[in-house]
Amino acid sequence: MTHALMITPARRTRPFRAGAILTAALLGAGLAGCTSPSGQPTDSATESIEFADGWVAATDGESSAAYGTLSNPTSTEVTITAATSAAAGEMLLHEMVDDADGDMQMQEADGGFTLPPGGELLLEPGSTHLMMLDVPEPIEAGADITIGLELADGSTVTVTVPAKDVPAGEDYHPSESDESMEHEDS
Repeated sequence: MTHALMITPARRTRPFRAGAILTAALLGAGLAGCTSPSGQPTDSATESIEFADGWVAATDGESSAAYGTLSNPTSTEVTITAATSAAAGEMLLHEMVDDADGDMQMQEADGGFTLPPGGELLLEPGSTHLMMLDVPEPIEAGADITIGLELADGSTVTVTVPAKDVPAGEDYHPSESDESMEHEDS
């Protein structure tokens, strides 16, 4: 499932699937450089980011993570600098890197997540993800979780994704008790 969200200078809106309604809404908002009905890249980086197959790991603990595929159908580079959600006290943009000993280590992505024009970024367990810390209450499977993706230009794209149970035996993100991985804030 793909969630495409459009940003206008005055407010954020979620486009309808019908191309004619989307086009009319964008023209009505006075935006230049919109996504064409044929799906060609737009002229403005912040007008559209897509989040396909997005999900958040259900949890009754203090942390979780969001996964899926972020894509940039525009003709301009887009950088996501931060993320927020009412479902977490703090969110971090995380990546996994090899440390000096060759062990995988989770750390905050320096400079955020940059998506080149037409590019994608896969957020998956054990790799790049949106880390959710200080989760104030359990996130139950089936719940809709809203996440704000803050862009380098100061605008925010809002996505809503479902919470899903993590398959038994699968570690969806490193936990504090997992000695093979360490968390480092950069």
